[in-house]
Amino acid sequence: MPRDLRMSRMLHVLIHLDRHVERATSDQIAKMITTNAVVVRRMMAGLRERGIVTSEKGHGGGWQLARPLTEISLCDVYEAVGRPPLFNFGSEAEPANCLVEQAVDARLEATLLEAEERLLEQFSQIAVEELAQDFERRFEGIRSAERQSCSTISEKS
Repeated sequence: MPRDLRMSRMLHVLIHLDRHVERATSDQIAKMITTNAVVVRRMMAGLRERGIVTSEKGHGGGWQLARPLTEISLCDVYEAVGRPPLFNFGSEAEPANCLVEQAVDARLEATLLEAEERLLEQFSQIAVEELAQDFERRFEGIRSAERQSCSTISEKS
């Protein structure tokens, strides 16, 4: 089963809207996350319904943040993209006839439910701003390494 990319893609978009572009059309966002504008509009609609983004039609329109990243949790985004499955395994949809399978399914279901509750609790405590700051630290690390390599090259000259 392929991974569901909606949450990571929307987190990507939110950080770009905050740090780089402020406002972007569905076409611009689609190019950013390599998908099509219809998919973007569908995903962004969930964010708009949750008060995370706003949109304006027409010339100069597009999507923009409705509130700062410090006020948006990973849980907010998870809810806005439709609560995609967190785990790619579990029991069959049909109830099992075999007692062994019933025991396995019951334990897996209980354990996965507990894990999901804990994960969502963690998601609610992490602001998207923290991810944006992680990006900035990584970017600064790259810039610092580039400056070091440039100074080493100029010292050899």
